[in-house]
Amino acid sequence: MPLRVEIPMSGPPTRRVLLDQVHSVICNRIKDGEEQYLVRWKTDSLPQKPPLSWHNINELARCLEHVQDYLDARTKSPREVSALSNLSKKRKSPDSDLDVTRRPSPFEHRLNIASRTPSTERSQSRSNTPSVINDRSSSLGVYNGVLDSEDGFVYARSSSEPSVAVIDLRDVPTPEMQQTARRSKTDRAHIMIRAEYDRRLKKVPGKPIHLVNTFDSTTPSLRFRYIKDYELQEGVYKLDPTTQEGCQKCSPHMGRDIGCEYTKKCDCLEYAAVDESRLTTSKLQQEYRESRESGGSSIGLPKKFPYFAEGTKIQRVGTLVPFYLHSRRPIYECNGNCKCGPYCRNKNVQFGRTVELEIFKTASGRGWGLRCKQDLAEGQFVDTYRGEVITDAEATRREESSSKAKASYLYSLDKFQESEGLDDSEIYVVDGEFMGGPTKFMNHSCEPNCRQYTVSYNKHDCRVYDIAFFACRDIPAGEELTFDYLDKEEGDDDEVQEVSPDAIPCLCGTAKCRRWLWT
Repeated sequence: MPLRVEIPMSGPPTRRVLLDQVHSVICNRIKDGEEQYLVRWKTDSLPQKPPLSWHNINELARCLEHVQDYLDARTKSPREVSALSNLSKKRKSPDSDLDVTRRPSPFEHRLNIASRTPSTERSQSRSNTPSVINDRSSSLGVYNGVLDSEDGFVYARSSSEPSVAVIDLRDVPTPEMQQTARRSKTDRAHIMIRAEYDRRLKKVPGKPIHLVNTFDSTTPSLRFRYIKDYELQEGVYKLDPTTQEGCQKCSPHMGRDIGCEYTKKCDCLEYAAVDESRLTTSKLQQEYRESRESGGSSIGLPKKFPYFAEGTKIQRVGTLVPFYLHSRRPIYECNGNCKCGPYCRNKNVQFGRTVELEIFKTASGRGWGLRCKQDLAEGQFVDTYRGEVITDAEATRREESSSKAKASYLYSLDKFQESEGLDDSEIYVVDGEFMGGPTKFMNHSCEPNCRQYTVSYNKHDCRVYDIAFFACRDIPAGEELTFDYLDKEEGDDDEVQEVSPDAIPCLCGTAKCRRWLWT
């Protein structure tokens, strides 16, 4: 049996709680000048009487996610959670239709349980099993169990000893606890949560990412995990690396010593759009017609590199050329198998974010937003959209199990579905809710300053590619970065659509606001 210990509820904490055994945090209070939180512990028996214990906030430093869950949940009433359930819809690849849904809130059950079960019914259901609060155990801040330690960490285990205070979970928090919680400050918890989030941001590769909130004490969810690249889940496969072909006729010293320079030679541009303005001979025009009619390769025809090269007079190095900026053509970059060298002009997105970003709380009620700490030039790369890559079946399962109480971050990789004849079931989906990058915080605008583009490093893989955000105009430092969730083109909104009762209002506030995101 583990060593039983008694942890003082005041003064500097001597131990921290055992994270793996924490179920949730369910209440808070100030006692002896300290912030304390009531922890519900995991148990395999007596689910209505799990061990509960009060702990100083410093003891909970390893499980701040649970504290944040509690603080976020207590700010929402059951009515607010219910209202959120109508907000829905699902993003898809650039230049494709939208079909968005929302994900379930882990707090909805807890927030609504009181409204679903009448108080008289709850009282009658427990009339034969009254709660017993023993003064001695209660004074120690422990209910339905005793405190133990394991490898130096504290947890509570179930116990039926006579001295143990007993309370039914359905009575917690008690009216007295709720009243105390409303009066009790949570400043220290918010400070620790913010510090932990800042610590995690510092570990994200690339230029620094900052967090700013001048409106309240909230912090983005600590449950969100920053990742460097897609995380492929069960049933998702990228093409074998041996299928990734690199250009072989190019070299680092072609033309202006900028890597690939001649579009007719670069094999990586095989599936890139043909630059029709450069089909200046009848032979080239004939080859182009034949390739279109047969669906064959267009290698040998002039293409356009996606990025401006060093030495150009227009814009800055690495920004999108108008040929790509003002179209929805997929971008094909060179890869590690190319002979053009590591600094080729046709390598950009794959090197990752190079601008300093700031996650901030918006003033317009749209939650968190994203902005850049420096001026962005038209066509400049911002960052990619990352997350879990899941199958269409798994995406459907997540949608169907959703209570629609949270925003969806599902993004279908369906850019090549029509051209490759792929069935809906073959399309992969990126879910950026629980893991991803800072672009998760980009809000919608009907007049966006950024746009999403398809970027591929393996021209043969039509199912896994990057979604990259580029500035579609010059953006001054500090302006919020936005994109169009509906990916609308000019003139796409001429048809008047009937607004359904579940329509989602648009809050972008721009002159061309469509008023509704999804009707």
